[in-house]
Amino acid sequence: MTDVWILGGTGRSGRAIAAELRRRGIEPVLVGRDAERLQAAAGGLPTVVAGSVRETADAIRRERPAVVVNTVGPFIETAAPLLGACLPASHYLDLANDLAAVSAILGRDGELTAAGRTAVTGAGFGVTATESVVVQLCEGRPAPRRVRVDMVPSLAAEDGIVGDALAGSIVEGIPGVAGGGRFQGRRYRNGRLAPARLGGDPMQLVLPDGSTVTTASMPLGELMAAQRASGAADVLAASSEAPSSPIARAVLPVATALLAIGPVRSFARRRLAAVATKARPKPREHSWGHAVVEWPDGSIREGWLRVGEAQSWTATVPAEVVRRLLDGQGKPGAYTPAALFGPTLAEACGGEYQLR
Repeated sequence: MTDVWILGGTGRSGRAIAAELRRRGIEPVLVGRDAERLQAAAGGLPTVVAGSVRETADAIRRERPAVVVNTVGPFIETAAPLLGACLPASHYLDLANDLAAVSAILGRDGELTAAGRTAVTGAGFGVTATESVVVQLCEGRPAPRRVRVDMVPSLAAEDGIVGDALAGSIVEGIPGVAGGGRFQGRRYRNGRLAPARLGGDPMQLVLPDGSTVTTASMPLGELMAAQRASGAADVLAASSEAPSSPIARAVLPVATALLAIGPVRSFARRRLAAVATKARPKPREHSWGHAVVEWPDGSIREGWLRVGEAQSWTATVPAEVVRRLLDGQGKPGAYTPAALFGPTLAEACGGEYQLR
């Protein structure tokens, strides 16, 4: 089989990935819950209607596509059953960026290796852009002492609502891994996940184009990707999307502590899902992945990866990874994108490194 299934085929990411695959001569199958919306989005592509994650998993086991692209969040809820359905016949790829989901997929490396299948998690802007810079800076050098990565997306918004998938990813994905409280930040200290303040360690970055932006710590998938790529004992991941004002940083610990109460978490998820979004242009010309790496001898290197609009790049990366998997370039096991294909993957997707 050479079929590529895109789960969540009517969503923004699903439609964009389908368009990128078609540019590469690959005709994907769109999978979703609503037959009418699927037909409207398909543009002549084949479709599969599946009303739930369970139905989707059953269809994957039955039809055994070559590659399954999962764009359906919250990934902490969808990734495990869908990856399980892919074994032993299908490769798996997702756009997860929450630490819990990325960790869970990487933790199934042994199963995937035994089955001869490949899983690629974090195949979106944040993980791929920052990890790629770390791999580039660390290539051919010993493990560094300290790494900080910053993701600075430039996103154009569409009219609509946040929706349950994104709301669930935000609310449920903080962060659900060892090393601290359930709804608490994380960083690496002495090679282990440790508690960290959400929105902590704010830093004003001067981007290579001369503009400035403030980033602050967030326990996202790029934290684990950067640690695995570098082997550093001390790693911090930050984002320009993290609340970084003094008021926000004061309120966040209380607000996230309340998420431990089930009814409060459910209410917050419903309210966030219903928030309306208005169309707006991207705030800057480029999106940036950034890393600063420090070695035990005191030497420091800094690097940037420049790409275009972040959502568009989050379509280009999965399409390029799928093409390479279909061409037999993958390896059995669980990976993040640059860990599997190296720093040249980002360049193949239009990224440009600026290293210091």
